[in-house]
Amino acid sequence: MITLDEWAEIRRLHRSEGLGIKAIARKLRISKNTVRRALRAEEVPRYRRPPKGSIADAVEAVIREQLALCATMPATVIAERIGWERSITVLREKVAQLRPLYLPADPVSRTAYEPGERVQDDFWFPPVKLPLGHGKVAAGTDMPPVLVMASGYSRWMLGVMIPSRHAEDLVLGTWRLLGQLGGVPRQLVWDNEGGVGKFRGRGRPPALSRQFAEFRGLLGCEVVVLPPREPEHKGIVERNNDYLETSFLPGRVFASPADFNAQLGEWTALANSRFKRVLGCAPADRIEADRAAMAPLPPLREASLGWHNRIRLPRDHYVRIDTCDYSVDPAVIGRMVDVRADLEQVTVTCDGRLVACHDRSWVAHQTVTDPVHKAAADVMRAERLRAKLAAPPAAVEVEQRDLSRYDVLLGGGEVA
Repeated sequence: MITLDEWAEIRRLHRSEGLGIKAIARKLRISKNTVRRALRAEEVPRYRRPPKGSIADAVEAVIREQLALCATMPATVIAERIGWERSITVLREKVAQLRPLYLPADPVSRTAYEPGERVQDDFWFPPVKLPLGHGKVAAGTDMPPVLVMASGYSRWMLGVMIPSRHAEDLVLGTWRLLGQLGGVPRQLVWDNEGGVGKFRGRGRPPALSRQFAEFRGLLGCEVVVLPPREPEHKGIVERNNDYLETSFLPGRVFASPADFNAQLGEWTALANSRFKRVLGCAPADRIEADRAAMAPLPPLREASLGWHNRIRLPRDHYVRIDTCDYSVDPAVIGRMVDVRADLEQVTVTCDGRLVACHDRSWVAHQTVTDPVHKAAADVMRAERLRAKLAAPPAAVEVEQRDLSRYDVLLGGGEVA
């Protein structure tokens, strides 16, 4: 028996070098018959050990009889019935070999995704400490959610940290990730998340929140809300959450939500280029086919989504977004202003003119004041006070009563 290297060398010398059988045998110091067999061989030579028998082979017939009576009979019960006194492990192996012959075929379905068909969405709460500003460091249940997204076909993974789980922020985060994805899938799959909608029973459409219902119409796609406690319907994105915790987080420190999103964006670009065994390739090798099957992004502006309101500016010249108050130029007190907020900024306009712009607070119940607005309000109050003090007191007419009326009330004389 020659080795694989000797077999390959014999064929090389004969095919590439043109040496004859005798020359090859002399060069490699092997017999001519060995050279002839190597050249005639149509398969790669492999060492094959002759199969060894099992001590359970002697009782195969009676094992078959028991399995014919009950195909699911445990190996321990079979051992008791046939009087087996040897190793139970050997008998289990024999029973496992024979049992499929007596069980009916039971194939299972394999989940497959078509290009552009489905994108799974979920929340991930990273177990880290994150400075949010205003002296607040988030950790545990105070951590802002990370909206994560995964395409079923390409396994393309995306994520962005958003300030809250409100529907307005969900819409903004979803729109931003769809922009990075490069298209609109036929389905967006969500858990029974309050900001998205509620599951109303199998066969019935979900009760979507107003913001997400509007967003669904603008995108022209279907929003699927899953029943409670059924994470297996979002297995791809659930596994990605574990992947983020074990591969993205270790050793990282974050200075702010913006820093977190920057590092997450760099890492997901790298992760999407890595080979995935389930695909046989990297998500980057499939994303173009995925995008080609998706609907194009509608011509929307991010300013038209999320938080927006139109109010008359009150005398305290502050507007509220979520739980935080933001100052506005006091010059437009009493006028109608348009308030809008995205994931980073809060802007206020009056007749198309910008009258306030603030970084959005990621800490709840904060009052954000622009020093320019405060100074302008102080000047306006001081001028109003000076004008009030400088005005002459208004003349007040006081009724002059006849004093004899009091005499009548006290029992005195009559009024003339």
